[in-house]
Amino acid sequence: MPAIPPKDTTNDSSAPIEYDLIVIGGGSGGLATSKSAASFGAKVALVDCVEPTPHGTSWGIGGTCANVGCIPKKLMHHACVVGKEVDHAKTYGWKDVEKKGHDWATLTQVVDERIKSNNWIYRVQLNEKGIKYYKAWASFVDKNTVKTVSADKKKTEILIRAPKIVVATGLRPKYPDIPGAEHGITSDDFFTWKNPPGKTLVAGASYVALELAGVLGDLGFETEVMIRSRPLKGFDNDCVEKVMEALVKHSVKIRYGDEAKRVDLQGEKKKVTFINKSGDETSDVYDTIIWAIGREPKLESVHLDKAGIKLAKSGKIIADESDRTNVDGIYALGDIVEGRPELTPPAIRAGQLLGARLFGCSFQLMDYTGVATTVFTPIELSTVGLTEEQANEEYGADNLEIYHGYFTPFEFIIPQDSDKEQCYTKVICKRNDPRTVLGIHFVGVNAAEVMQGFAVAFKKGITMEDIQSTVAIHPCSAEEICKLSITKRSGNDPKVQGCCG
Repeated sequence: MPAIPPKDTTNDSSAPIEYDLIVIGGGSGGLATSKSAASFGAKVALVDCVEPTPHGTSWGIGGTCANVGCIPKKLMHHACVVGKEVDHAKTYGWKDVEKKGHDWATLTQVVDERIKSNNWIYRVQLNEKGIKYYKAWASFVDKNTVKTVSADKKKTEILIRAPKIVVATGLRPKYPDIPGAEHGITSDDFFTWKNPPGKTLVAGASYVALELAGVLGDLGFETEVMIRSRPLKGFDNDCVEKVMEALVKHSVKIRYGDEAKRVDLQGEKKKVTFINKSGDETSDVYDTIIWAIGREPKLESVHLDKAGIKLAKSGKIIADESDRTNVDGIYALGDIVEGRPELTPPAIRAGQLLGARLFGCSFQLMDYTGVATTVFTPIELSTVGLTEEQANEEYGADNLEIYHGYFTPFEFIIPQDSDKEQCYTKVICKRNDPRTVLGIHFVGVNAAEVMQGFAVAFKKGITMEDIQSTVAIHPCSAEEICKLSITKRSGNDPKVQGCCG
């Protein structure tokens, strides 16, 4: 598809550079869109720059996932898994193996090195695919023209122009509207924070809050999580209960029902004043405060109004199932779009499909149903499909069958790890034949690895008969889903007894 016919630019050194596609935002969705479009021969410009946090933290191309989200989070989670394996080692006969403490500086250094390696890989990929990368701020001039301002000291301004523009700027963590909020950090700062966190308050009930709290607890830091209402909204209640029980076992204190009213400095420490639902106030002092209370768009500098793009009340962009905004030729994808999941894999897939629709004559749309996800707390929670609560609301409890069971991961048998008490799985299906599966949930070690294969089957419309008739791999945790036979309706004990047979 050709670019917009160029204007008469005789003797005009500030004339826009023409492209077939401009992508604003170099996160997972923006990168995927750019590479997909370029693979079909489009001339693509990718504009990306990161506004530093209030504490000065910034990063390179790759967006939240690669820099301050999924990747560093999983690396730190795995550091904690390694710590547990060290604890277990002597029960298997390994001698002179013990934990003598943890060095925060070493962990943050290796994580930061991995992040910077990813940044370099992305830049190499863009170059190989002929995508022009502008490390610059982007703002709309009109619906086809974008002004870029370089991120270096020169602040060089360049106009670029295209018939199609994609906005994929993502979201940033929120700060609470209270006095002293600026004394806290967010997940944007956490993974490269130079000083050991010390006694830490994590404010929030999301997976981000609980994952960070789990890491801190396992690394030996005194950790509290402040939860105003209930944790992990949108996840299955039975499974969330197990996750929270395990967090407490991993030295995380839960402060329910409180909100932070203000934060005051006491030397290098932070005094937090809490207020509960009854209006009573208490306080405590921390070395570090982490705000994990949600994410929000930061679009002011992009000047969407100059292109006429409509926003929802949330401040996110309104787009249809084809990722089209209200302005012809302008698209938006990822979690900057109202109603889209705040997850990396859907943004990547949506970007790949959008590039193919724009330049590859494809008509395939992104299907946001049946997207699996995992919470990387000390005991992981992985899920696909409906929770029991959602299924009850949609189909009615009398029309459902809930299979569930507890199990002991093989990794926990010899060490007799008490985390086995929280390992649990559940399958929700329709009660009548063919007993179509509506949701699968798993709490245990390596939950993401277990769920990935079941997620494929779920997308194909798996039934409970399919699961139960599958000969399981033994011994492994994933087989516990195939072995499920106890229903909630029966009232029988869901705790597995024995091993073989």
